[in-house]
Amino acid sequence: MNVLRSHFGMVLTMIILISAGQRALSQSSKPKIKKNQDIIIYDDEKFHSAFPSIVKKADGEFLLAFRRAPDRKIFGEGHSNHVDPNSYLVMMRSRDGISWDGEPELLYAHAFGGSQDPCLLLMKNGKMLCTSYGWAFVRPDGLPNLKSPNFQNKDGVVFLGGYVLYSDDGGKEWAGPLYPPHISPEINFSAMGIPIPAYNRGALWEGKNGRIYWVVAASDSESPRKTSTHLIISEDEGKNWEYSTPVAVLDTASFNETSIYETPAGDLVAFLRTSRLNGEAWIARSKDGGKSFGKPESMGFVGYPLHALPLPDKNVLLVYGYREKPYGIRARILNPECTDFKTAKEIIIRDDGAGTDLGYPWSVMLDDKRILVSYYHNVVPGRIHIAGSILEIQ
Repeated sequence: MNVLRSHFGMVLTMIILISAGQRALSQSSKPKIKKNQDIIIYDDEKFHSAFPSIVKKADGEFLLAFRRAPDRKIFGEGHSNHVDPNSYLVMMRSRDGISWDGEPELLYAHAFGGSQDPCLLLMKNGKMLCTSYGWAFVRPDGLPNLKSPNFQNKDGVVFLGGYVLYSDDGGKEWAGPLYPPHISPEINFSAMGIPIPAYNRGALWEGKNGRIYWVVAASDSESPRKTSTHLIISEDEGKNWEYSTPVAVLDTASFNETSIYETPAGDLVAFLRTSRLNGEAWIARSKDGGKSFGKPESMGFVGYPLHALPLPDKNVLLVYGYREKPYGIRARILNPECTDFKTAKEIIIRDDGAGTDLGYPWSVMLDDKRILVSYYHNVVPGRIHIAGSILEIQ
């Protein structure tokens, strides 16, 4: 019996040592990240500028889109909101990703309301998509006539739903909008009385098979108001979309702003923003090409929304906003299959934010060794601008 106990103890010790060695190897196989500098991409005190996304084109040009609206203090108001009748989509260009000069150019202004959160996707063939969504500002005499249920951000600000812009020439000209289909979990009607077209903030992904994957949100409960997320897929470069499957649905919490990523093994990984879960980041995974997703789970840390960038060694830089003190931008490096999210070390990129109105980072490789993390930030209270951090892979 003592011999058996001794043998069992040796085996258990070996298992523990092998497991510890594998964890150490996993961490040591990841690159070190050093921040070289913080930059200001666009700052004008007359505007509240936020929610950037960025791509690098084949010719080396960087294109960054964001939402710009008047800073309401110029009208004597106390603060700005994330919805505004004069919010519209703009973009800037850079040859090196560090120098961003001049005024932004108009990308799109919605005919019937303010636009939010432009999300760029550069496809392998050089064509581009930009997803967004809008809010209509309805006067008091019109509110009783709206079709119910509808979603009001505040009195008179009524959701319009999502839309898609596309460019065949690298972002010089944009066509659209195209309206994605309404998905059945969504219960609300738009300000114009139609079922809300699919929408969401977050990175889309072009799969190895050429399909475009987009995780969209849906208000699936009115009391209490709650959102869930669902996968839609395009076979024709974003012009038409088909519903595929739920991504994350819970009775007790909301899932909304989501980025999707395809791993080298072909898993589709959804990085989810949550509500009523203490600001935790969550994750959901599909192992069958988006036909179904497994049960979503907490990633074990606070942060939202998230963006995943594949690094040259196939590890993944996951960046997210941090709206707890000290406010700022944070990141983790995950392994290629994004399975070590609970043990990956947290990297503090910025911790000098003056308040919670910041974040929404989106990253791009400048070259084989450097990364630009773009986001919106505030160092001076109420002074909202588009900023970035240059990271170096060591």
